[in-house]
Amino acid sequence: ISLIHQELLLFPHLTVSENILMGMENSRWGWVDQEACRHETSRVLEIFHHPEIHPDRPVAELSVAARQIVEICRAIASKARLILMDEPTSCLQREDVERLFDLIRSMRQQHLTVIYISHFLEEVREIADRYTVLRDGRAVDSGELSSVKDDDLVASMVGRPVRNIFPVRRQASGETLLQVEGLTSLPCLKQATFQLCRGEILGIGGLIGSGRTQMVRTIFGLASAQSGHFVVGKKHISALKGTPLSRIAQGMGYLSEDREGEGLAVTLSVADNITLSRLSVFSRCGWVGLKSQSRAAHAWMKELNIRALSPSQRTSTLSGGNQQKVALARLLHQDADILLLDEPTRGIDIGSKIQMYESISQCAQQGKAVLLVSSYLPELFGLCHRLGVMSRGRLSQVRSIEEWTPESVMQAAIKGEE
Repeated sequence: ISLIHQELLLFPHLTVSENILMGMENSRWGWVDQEACRHETSRVLEIFHHPEIHPDRPVAELSVAARQIVEICRAIASKARLILMDEPTSCLQREDVERLFDLIRSMRQQHLTVIYISHFLEEVREIADRYTVLRDGRAVDSGELSSVKDDDLVASMVGRPVRNIFPVRRQASGETLLQVEGLTSLPCLKQATFQLCRGEILGIGGLIGSGRTQMVRTIFGLASAQSGHFVVGKKHISALKGTPLSRIAQGMGYLSEDREGEGLAVTLSVADNITLSRLSVFSRCGWVGLKSQSRAAHAWMKELNIRALSPSQRTSTLSGGNQQKVALARLLHQDADILLLDEPTRGIDIGSKIQMYESISQCAQQGKAVLLVSSYLPELFGLCHRLGVMSRGRLSQVRSIEEWTPESVMQAAIKGEE
């Protein structure tokens, strides 16, 4: 039995080869045969042909998507008869997803068994024969996939009929809150220029590794810029200067795509994570009032339906969907005017997604400006007012969502905009 974890469990200080063959190393006379290990790792990695992954490269240097592939390859190398896949495609682009599905089909021909856990119904229909729906820790429905409709599956997952997954899109006010001009952060980000308006949800599409995450991190001060400047409200700011602390003071909030690694302090409590970026409202003479902090955290837990025993529960014990809602609650408690959301619904169930969509839409209705980076096209088309596509580090012209089609988005992502 082998398990591909949803939250990556890799050793960042070790190489790709050492991670994939951990406990299965080729040895000779009691010594690890490094050359044989490299050869075996290369053989397994050939399935995906990912240019970023090399057997001798430390995992710490890889992107989240590349680490996901390493996790998958470790399960493949184990030659297990039963493989459990928990959200294996949550970080992958479509090309890698297709390769994984081809691999699963070949496993079926070899009489191997795969239990595939996913919140993407289109993926489940593409490769699965039978299904089981879990809700609140109980199996509530099961059967042959060919005999059930998507609406019925969603209703089983959520616990009620759902007519529209995405909330009604309302008109943005038009006032510009953030203007980005000529932003570069080499080598990943070569050029980005756009405006973000109050009450607007601006989507950023593109393939994984195209520079989307680098752009958001550079705006928030987590990555250094080589050129460019911002206009926040009416204040001109150089992109070459600034830290996350100064960006928070300027009204920005950031939700990372890597909630386990940097999006949350998972060893701390739910209350600590929700209030971490704005503790000043509970502090007096340098001391934090724990009772008032707990009350505020409890209010946000109720607002976002975060399922935890209490605000003092450790965040690491929550499900992925509840952890993601804790990360969003932190931005709402911070009361940021500009929300930078990088893959906000990665690896969470459909019920949590619907709640996240409603919360993001409410933020826009309250006059906040939302920058939404997503690899999931239905999410971009269902939520966003305008859309830009990143390709090879360059952001396309931002246009109204009505001017885009899924085909034109993929065309721009693969070949860039003429």
